[in-house]
Amino acid sequence: MKGLWVHAHEYGGEIKGGITDVNMARKARARRILRALKAAGPTVHIELAYATPFQLLIATILSAQSTDARVNQVTPALFARYPTPYELAHANQETVESLIRPVGLYQAKARYLITCSQRLLADFHGEIPRTREALMALPGVGRKTANVLLGACFGIPAVVVDTHVIRVANRLALTSSRTPIQIEHDLQAVLPRSDWTQGSQRLLLHGRYVCRAGHPACARCVIWEDCNWKGKWGGISC
Repeated sequence: MKGLWVHAHEYGGEIKGGITDVNMARKARARRILRALKAAGPTVHIELAYATPFQLLIATILSAQSTDARVNQVTPALFARYPTPYELAHANQETVESLIRPVGLYQAKARYLITCSQRLLADFHGEIPRTREALMALPGVGRKTANVLLGACFGIPAVVVDTHVIRVANRLALTSSRTPIQIEHDLQAVLPRSDWTQGSQRLLLHGRYVCRAGHPACARCVIWEDCNWKGKWGGISC
């Protein structure tokens, strides 16, 4: 709380009524940022290729410490051979490893895919559960993966926090934390619930393609004027 008071100017507000004014200013900035991102790219979608909730679950598990592009290279053959939890639950681990090797950590991931599928059959009749708690009880599924499934497949508002969202949210002073669950809560506090899913996806894609870690493309950033990051440069308005 002290940090918000001292750095109120970072959120574009004045200290009039204390923390309340700071929070209101931060909410206003967050909404303005989302409007600008939406105007620049009206449609937003997950870049992992999938046709069913089960496929998205598998692809998201594979994406840990990998890239969506690399996952999309291996999933067509994987899904063709194992289209449902039933086939994957009975798969040979070495065969699965050979199919997913390019994504990295393939031995652990193959084990997760098989045991996750077995759990789906044993506990959920082969269906993907629709609560965060049940999803996180599956092998290989953490909070980020659970939130991806809730938002993309079941229409349940959920904030997805990955490395890109961590970076962008901090640079935009929408959070001061580096902890994913705290960042999730901070974004929930400033974004309308209806924007949790697509809003966090817009921040993610902005971080992937514009606000990059090493070489941010500030010259084509549509939210440059709302960014208080000390490392920014140039800007569309310049």
